[in-house]
Amino acid sequence: MDKKGLIESGKVSLGIELGSTRIKAVLIDFEGEVLAVGFHDWENSFVNGVWTYSLEEVHKGLKSCYNSLRLAVKEKYACELKKLASMGVSAMMHGYIALDKDGNQLSLFQTWRNTNTQEAADELTELFDFNIPLRWSVAHLYQRILDKEPHVANVDAVYTLAAYIHMKLSSSKVIGIGDAAGMFPIDSSKHDYNEQMVEKFDVLSAKHGFKKGLREVFPKVLTAGEFAGSLSKEGAALLDESGNLLAGVPMCPPEGDAGTGMVATNSVAPRTGNVSAGTSTFAMIVLEEDLKKLYREIDMVTTPSGFPCAMSHANNGTSDLNAWVGIFKEFLELMGHKVDIGELFNKLYTNSLNGDKDCGGLLAYGYYSGENVTMINEGRLAFLRTPDSKFNLANFMKVNLYTSLGAVKLGLDILLKDEGVKLDRIMGHGGFFKTKEVGQRYLSASVGAPVTVMDTASEGGAWGIALLAAYLADKKEDEKLEDYLDKRIFARLSGVSIEATKEDIEGFDKFMERYVAGLEVEKAAIEAMKW
Repeated sequence: MDKKGLIESGKVSLGIELGSTRIKAVLIDFEGEVLAVGFHDWENSFVNGVWTYSLEEVHKGLKSCYNSLRLAVKEKYACELKKLASMGVSAMMHGYIALDKDGNQLSLFQTWRNTNTQEAADELTELFDFNIPLRWSVAHLYQRILDKEPHVANVDAVYTLAAYIHMKLSSSKVIGIGDAAGMFPIDSSKHDYNEQMVEKFDVLSAKHGFKKGLREVFPKVLTAGEFAGSLSKEGAALLDESGNLLAGVPMCPPEGDAGTGMVATNSVAPRTGNVSAGTSTFAMIVLEEDLKKLYREIDMVTTPSGFPCAMSHANNGTSDLNAWVGIFKEFLELMGHKVDIGELFNKLYTNSLNGDKDCGGLLAYGYYSGENVTMINEGRLAFLRTPDSKFNLANFMKVNLYTSLGAVKLGLDILLKDEGVKLDRIMGHGGFFKTKEVGQRYLSASVGAPVTVMDTASEGGAWGIALLAAYLADKKEDEKLEDYLDKRIFARLSGVSIEATKEDIEGFDKFMERYVAGLEVEKAAIEAMKW
């Protein structure tokens, strides 16, 4: 059957992922081949000290993204997208969307970027003897309880963004285990929230007057391949303003962008790892055994099928770098030159390879927000140099690319050096790797190991959630996710591996020495810059 025939017969799967700056929809066949893509660009807002998106923006963005996909299908295949074999949604992990019993929003949606939960995270970490990062949903809920926010009395449900959208599309209050692992600690042996910790939390929150149990307000946990409900008529109408999409589509469990990144890079089995680098940067390594001790810099999450996974998560990635590229575009337009932004990124990134291995003594921090790995709870953007630094364009771009990996590198050092975690392969994906060789070489320098980028890396998490949807629709009996990906999807795909030179690694290490020392400047900037 040709591609048009597959679409018309509904033998296709849809994945939609809501990232920090773009909502993306990917339509695939059962072999994982991308048939069509849709987009909607958006940006978070800073409202009353909170990084947020309005739920109206969420709904509008979903519609716009799906419509973009629908029109791409119509233009490319001269047919209407009506039937789907399966679908799934994923989104930025963590955060806090609180609804009352009637489904009304009770407070601002707090995204992963918010670090206003220090008291709650510290207390829960001590209670559980398990690291609870500031951005986790349970930290947000407990902080609201501690702060005695009036809305807490009416909380009936707490969702991540992916679980919220899934509920709106299917009326099912469920969540994929990988996304759930960013809400509350998971017991990988039972594929569920850790029961002992649930009991401890319920006792603690009850002392502060919270009347519901955690399992009442958090979604039910499901693993990859489990049926998570069907697209309702209301959900189809929310998604497709043309009215052509038929309801009843089976849905896979909603996942977080960490889990879809693992799937998109075939990094779901022990001793595999991946780095997703974009607006935020996070590295994930699937473990063979538990870590020896608790680290506040390391999140313990899971793969979509429930394997324990250690994550080094940096809130800040390429946002400041993107802003600098925007300044260069502005300058070129001022000089009368029309420039394609993609070409500009490519030329600037590639030129950075001509820079000094240690960035010529330059230093930068792209801290738009607080950074949990370095224990800094607010962000200030800084570019620093000494009179004898080698200040040129190549070094300027290189230091901004290096610093996008700076915080996550500190977490990876704990895993690879202190814990001795073993890796068979590490994969890169996300916008950071879009320009050939550049980001890949810099990541290799930071981890001291070869890095592979697949041809499909630019499709990212939206492709990953589409694969999870296809796995639901087309998996064989008892077929494990890692086998499905290895043998049926990635066996026919190609990629490129790059290993940094000794000089590259030494240069990155010199940069990191300055990065760690300069954190005192970043802290001072936070204190001084209160305007």
